[in-house]
Amino acid sequence: MICIALYQPDIPQNTGTILRLCACLGVETHIIEPAGFPVSDRAFRRAGMDYLDQVAIVRHHSWTAFEDWRRAKQARLLLFTTAGSRSYLDYAFKAGDVLLFGRESAGVPDAVHMAADARLIIPMREGLRSLNVAMACALAAGEALRQMGGFPR
Repeated sequence: MICIALYQPDIPQNTGTILRLCACLGVETHIIEPAGFPVSDRAFRRAGMDYLDQVAIVRHHSWTAFEDWRRAKQARLLLFTTAGSRSYLDYAFKAGDVLLFGRESAGVPDAVHMAADARLIIPMREGLRSLNVAMACALAAGEALRQMGGFPR
């Protein structure tokens, strides 16, 4: 199975929506702190609603702590970024992949880009900046699960 990781998320409503998505799809969620809001169940309740009890949330107090966890798991890090060059639709996902999404306001720093095994882009119309992070997570998770035949039944 894949997991979704959020790098220092800014907006609790987006994070709550992503947690709800992950609950529905059975995908573990990793939150890399510090976040731009208190990382607590209360902060997520509005958007996540009663789905919050159905999602596995792993919190990492820093990028370094997250990287230590990921390396121990030997998981590929797939960064979804507008600075990517390869479409996520042309990528072969596999079990254990970590789908990483950056801050809504600033993406991720260069060090995170360099740590990624792949930098993937979601194709969009020219002249438009980016998708909402929750929508990007939904597209990415959907494609990865489709490829692996891993949708819940």
